[in-house]
Amino acid sequence: MIDMIAALQPLVVGAVLIWSARVKLLNRHAATVARRSALAPLLGEGRALPAYRLLGGVELILGALLVLPPALRLENAVATALAAGFLGYLTYARRTAPTSSCGCLSSRPTPVSGRGLGRAALLVAAAGLATLAPGGWPAALADRPLAGGAALLAEAAAVVALSPELDAAWLLPLRRLRARLTNPLRGGTGLPLLATVQQVQLSDSYRRVAPLLRSDVREHWDDGEWRFVGHAARYQGRPATAVFAVPLVGGEPDAVRVAVVDDATGQTLLALAGAGRPAGPRLDVVPA
Repeated sequence: MIDMIAALQPLVVGAVLIWSARVKLLNRHAATVARRSALAPLLGEGRALPAYRLLGGVELILGALLVLPPALRLENAVATALAAGFLGYLTYARRTAPTSSCGCLSSRPTPVSGRGLGRAALLVAAAGLATLAPGGWPAALADRPLAGGAALLAEAAAVVALSPELDAAWLLPLRRLRARLTNPLRGGTGLPLLATVQQVQLSDSYRRVAPLLRSDVREHWDDGEWRFVGHAARYQGRPATAVFAVPLVGGEPDAVRVAVVDDATGQTLLALAGAGRPAGPRLDVVPA
């Protein structure tokens, strides 16, 4: 089984490299993406775009070599080194330029996150495993087509799940579907949602973030003694979600607190507690 999985890794790594090269070589916003990336502070703004294009060319050539059989050990070794370089670059970007964009699989402005580092680590492991493969991926798929296809789908799903740049294609539609199915205008406990919304709108927390809000109630959920209410928001030009925490029992407007969470990264951009009230629950992330 491990031999089959190892033989399939050049196909996975090659496909990711080709997709990444497409963004760097063909996207009309490549110059903007390069300037927003950590390449600008690392190499200088004038060298960022040529380096970005050069990296895209390397990815395209290596990706094509990996996808087209036979996959040689030298190709897999080079892919391992390149993936390790990606991991080092992203680690550098997150530490020295945390607001810079990844520029990896999309032109969307997506800061480097733990998910992006996890994807890079996955590619390092996949490319390293490929160097141990005794044969190529065509033979592995021919011998065990169902198991091989399932393994490829699972690994592709892992790459997508670890790519915040691709959230708009699958995660946000799932959230909208959940909102339609659960009907966010219907309360989940004996306390009507309207009463919660009124409590939110009377709070100091609401008044302080009201200019950021871009929607009415988009979703809500109850957790213990608290109800959480989400609104679409925009913070410093970034799509976000404002999550209000409201006590279900004996609450006053001053007890309401709010966190503004970046939709792309899940990072808490702003957190406000009610004046003179206990801190209440943690508001680090919005459930997917």
